[in-house]
Amino acid sequence: MNKTVTQPANTTDHAERLWDAVLDGDEYAATEAVLAARHSGVGTEAVLLDVIGAVQRRVGHEWAANRISVAQEHAATAINERAIVHLVRETPRPRVTRGRITVSCVDGEWHALPARLLAEVLTLRGFRVDYLGAQVPTPHLITHLHRTGPEAVALSGSLPTRLPAAHATISACQAAGVPVIAGGAAFGPDGRWARLLGAEAWAPDARAAADRLADDPLTRPHAPHQPIDDLPHLADQEYTLVRRSSPQLVRAVYAGLEQRLPATREYTELQRQYTIEDLAHIVDFLSTALYTGDASLFTAFLAWTADILAARGVPPGSLIPALDLLAGELRDFPRATALLAEARAELSGHLGTGRGGPG
Repeated sequence: MNKTVTQPANTTDHAERLWDAVLDGDEYAATEAVLAARHSGVGTEAVLLDVIGAVQRRVGHEWAANRISVAQEHAATAINERAIVHLVRETPRPRVTRGRITVSCVDGEWHALPARLLAEVLTLRGFRVDYLGAQVPTPHLITHLHRTGPEAVALSGSLPTRLPAAHATISACQAAGVPVIAGGAAFGPDGRWARLLGAEAWAPDARAAADRLADDPLTRPHAPHQPIDDLPHLADQEYTLVRRSSPQLVRAVYAGLEQRLPATREYTELQRQYTIEDLAHIVDFLSTALYTGDASLFTAFLAWTADILAARGVPPGSLIPALDLLAGELRDFPRATALLAEARAELSGHLGTGRGGPG
């Protein structure tokens, strides 16, 4: 196996300097930190992945722990993106020695930095790269594939709720004769949902994806197929019906919460808005779990949401009555009912509440 990875023993100091800069919202200091790492002998790939990438992961962890705001998270991401531009300009243009790869985000996916990091790493490895960025509608991606004829599509997704769109994209790419390597948190920490949706390959990070593409070209797809061929349980239409009724479900559950939890009647408009957004996310993840047929997608999201609420001083036990109300609305949907019952039991255990209830 021939790898062209440059990974110095310690990039921690450089990452810490970049972290301080992005936390201060100082683009100039961030650029200086990134270029200083490069000039100190750290390879460009390592600066991308072990300095900028490490800081971006820390941004996500700090937001989840409620130690930085959404605005700070957005500012940090924007600064990191601009730091990449400055770093690339300082790097001699790599010679193209390998095939053409299209790097794209799933339709509806706005978290483009992981895909950008992969595109830059592939370019450094000698690939000719078409980086399409965030939010790429599938028809436009397919038009691009027909025009350029790449060896593979690297498809990035951060949010599991984009998996139905990712599935349609994977199937469309394969129908165009182009194999797909999937990556990003949307596809699960072990790539289980990439395999479920029929992708030819999965990688946990940009370095692994570049290694995979450099070591062995992906096999070209042969037999065209439809998404339902991979997920025959979709024939029961539960996913489609729940997805279509999402706004009505959110309204019904919120109205039920006002009856069960009197404190919600005193919410400010902003609190009401946040609660409605949280309920919409619950329905979105429920419908995605129905799509994949994997309850762990929903239960993991609820545990994560409970931890996020707790970090923000919101009683996470309020999720339990929301699940009960949602189950009541979906009592005629067998798979949804079973999934909600399993999720309620696991969430109760996660919260340590036994039977569960408002916390």
